Amino acid sequence: MIRVLVAEDHTIVREGIKQLIGLAKDLQVAGEACNGEQLLETLRHTPCEVVLLDISMPGVNGLEAIPRIRALANPPAVLVLSMHDEAQMAARALKIGAAGYATKDSDPALLLTAIRKVAGGGRYIDPELADRMVFEVGLTDSRPPHALLSEREFSVFERLVRGEGVNEIALHLSVSSKTISTHKARLMQKLNLHSVADLVKYAVEHKLL
Repeated sequence: MIRVLVAEDHTIVREGIKQLIGLAKDLQVAGEACNGEQLLETLRHTPCEVVLLDISMPGVNGLEAIPRIRALANPPAVLVLSMHDEAQMAARALKIGAAGYATKDSDPALLLTAIRKVAGGGRYIDPELADRMVFEVGLTDSRPPHALLSEREFSVFERLVRGEGVNEIALHLSVSSKTISTHKARLMQKLNLHSVADLVKYAVEHKLL
């Protein structure tokens, strides 16, 4: 039996996923979480083979949670579930330790296949996305500027465009406001942008929001 922990902040989506998993004879829902902190806490006392991880949860987001999950003593496989069918996002998630990447509009049967595959030690990428990844991520010339951001800069970028202020981000990421300001300045420089409004516009244009 493959035990799955569902980490997703939208109740309707989470319930839908739980129902879907419940229909499969070889899968069961081991637990659930609606934010990153709750997920990391639940994982401490809930054995499971797969974490189905929403990438844009409040608090510690999915990208930030992946390395922490992988650092556990007996880590489950991480299958990212995202609203973004964005090749860069998928490449980033896989690079930092996710075993698979599925999008929320993919076929439910494919999601079950993906869970089974990563539970067995395999890797899974949404088929339509896999094609694009080969072209978009493989060709360095066509990589968008946000591909140059470090993991932490990307986290700060995501939070800024969601309307969080420097102090709020510092609190969430347990670092000083000065550190966040430095990350902010550096990511603005890398993206060649000058205000948070520019960042939001950039995020919308690149389907990161």
